Amino acid sequence: MEISFKLEKFEGPLDLLLRLIEKNKIDIFDIPIETITDQYLDYVRQMGTEDLDVLSDFLVMAATLLDIKSRMLLPPEESEEAEEEGDPREELVRRLLEYKMYRYLSRELLLCEEKAAPRVFRNPSIPKPVARYVPPVNLDEMLKGLTAEELGDLYRQLLRRRASRIDPVRSGFGTIRREPVSLEETVGAVMRFARRQRHFTFRQAVREGGKSDRIHVVVAFLAMLELMKVGKIRLTQDKLFDDMEIETIEPEGAAEEVNLEEMDDFADE
Repeated sequence: MEISFKLEKFEGPLDLLLRLIEKNKIDIFDIPIETITDQYLDYVRQMGTEDLDVLSDFLVMAATLLDIKSRMLLPPEESEEAEEEGDPREELVRRLLEYKMYRYLSRELLLCEEKAAPRVFRNPSIPKPVARYVPPVNLDEMLKGLTAEELGDLYRQLLRRRASRIDPVRSGFGTIRREPVSLEETVGAVMRFARRQRHFTFRQAVREGGKSDRIHVVVAFLAMLELMKVGKIRLTQDKLFDDMEIETIEPEGAAEEVNLEEMDDFADE
C-alpha cells in the first residue's frame, strides 16, 4: 500500500517520529519498527537538500532506525550476551518519551505566557513591621573563638570610647529649669499693693507676697525697678543696706492694671 505524505516543518527527527506514531495510533512501547522506518525514509527522500545541517540530523535518525530494523530481523541468539542486550527499540523509546515530555512542557509554558499577557501585577511590598525586624543576635556565634583576655580588651575599648564622648566641661553643668515666677504677675501684684499702702518698705512688699525665697525677692526687686522706670513709684534709701522706702506716685483711685509690654513702650518713649 502506497502512503502519501504532505511535507511539513518538523522541529527534528524525534518530532517526526512522534507524529508518525500518533498518526498511525501506535503504542509507543511496542513500535512496529519496519512500518515506521519505511514511512520515515519516505519523508526524508522528499525533503530534498534545502538545509544540509537539518537534513544530516534526519539522516542520523534514519541510520538508527535501519540499525534497529536489521537487528530485529536477525534470528534471536540463545546466549547470555543476547539476553543482556534486551529490546533494540528500548533506547529509541526512552528518547521519544523524553522529547514528548519536553514538548508537552513547552506548550504548557507557552499557554501560561499567553494567559499572563493581559494581567498586571503590582510591585512586591514588605509590611513595615517585617521590614523593621532585626533578627536576634546569636551570642554563641558572636563570641565563638574569643578568649577571656580578648573580651577584656574589647570591654576596655568600649569604656575608653564612651569616655571620649563626654565633654569634661559641659558634663558638670546642672539642669537649667524655668522657675515658676512671672515678672509680669509680680509687677501687677506690687502695683496693687502700692496703691493700697501708698507708702511702704521693700521688706513689707516682699512679705505681702507670702514668699521670701531668693528667686521671689529678686523678681520683686526687678518689678519695682520696672515701676520706677515708668514713673509709677518712687524709691529712696538713706544709707547703704538700709531698708528701701517706697512711695506711690499715682493719684489715689487709679485702678487700671499694669501691662509690662505697655511699660516697655512707655520707657522707650
